[in-house]
Amino acid sequence: MRIQTWLVAATLALTGLAPASPALAADGNPLEKTNGFYVDPDSNPATWVRDHPGDSRAGAIRTSIATKPGARWFGNWSGDIRAAVDSYTYAADVADKLPVLVAYNIPGRDCGGESTGGAGSPQAYRDWISAFADGIGGKPAVVIIEPDALAQLDCLPGDARQTRVDLLKFAATQFAQKAPNTWAYMDGGNATWIPAATMASRLKSVGVQSVHGFVLNVSNFYTTAESTAYGKAVGSALGYAAPFVVDTSRNGNGHGTPDDKLWCNPPKRKLGATAQLGGGPEMQLWIKVPGDSDGSCGYGQGVPAGTFSPELAEHLIKGD
Repeated sequence: MRIQTWLVAATLALTGLAPASPALAADGNPLEKTNGFYVDPDSNPATWVRDHPGDSRAGAIRTSIATKPGARWFGNWSGDIRAAVDSYTYAADVADKLPVLVAYNIPGRDCGGESTGGAGSPQAYRDWISAFADGIGGKPAVVIIEPDALAQLDCLPGDARQTRVDLLKFAATQFAQKAPNTWAYMDGGNATWIPAATMASRLKSVGVQSVHGFVLNVSNFYTTAESTAYGKAVGSALGYAAPFVVDTSRNGNGHGTPDDKLWCNPPKRKLGATAQLGGGPEMQLWIKVPGDSDGSCGYGQGVPAGTFSPELAEHLIKGD
């Protein structure tokens, strides 16, 4: 696949054709260029299993989580972002599989919460996300753009809100221009966070029409049916049936009772449907890595956000 994408790029250069307009979503279908979803061999669960072969939990974690397709998250921990993204998508391309990547480096990330951080300035983010798109190039991929960034607009002061909108719009443009075989999805929160009409307005403001669609329920627990109903409501407010995907990594038991709607490593959550097409949304994907902590809270006391915990993984396998 990599040779083919290089040939396409070379042909475009020779014929003088312009890159895709930022007003139009990339039209290459990555599903047609791959054969199934990519399993990250170096995910946190897979690495833990390799490092703990004698642990009594390793077998279940290997079977239920580490061997399943899921997303890899990229942020300010990723080093040279262009090289990191190129290496990951190249490995998937060689395997003829479709990788799912998460861009998670917006300035002011998580509004000072458990996953606080992000690029140090707006220009640093522009450079970072531009290099991210360069790293994919013509290879097929799915990209999730900045979980929570739109839903958390309200936590920012006025000027910072517009800056974030501008940065997300810039990110959308980068993938539209530089990654013709990537389906990029702008994050749209979850089923009960932001009213559908408000989220649709926000998605329009960041140019969702220039990418493939939007994504729901990242790192959350709402059922696929609940997320699908919300996604259709957002699409109706947008004025067109925008494609959307749902994170099903931890929604097997839904979001719990009204008295138990915790978001940070809560009890009684369970693995959901593994990566697949259809079922309500365009795709169901494991975007949050099961077993990676939401932060030092709930079942994950003492475990920083993004750190793998076999105890958390075991709870998700058992649904307790």
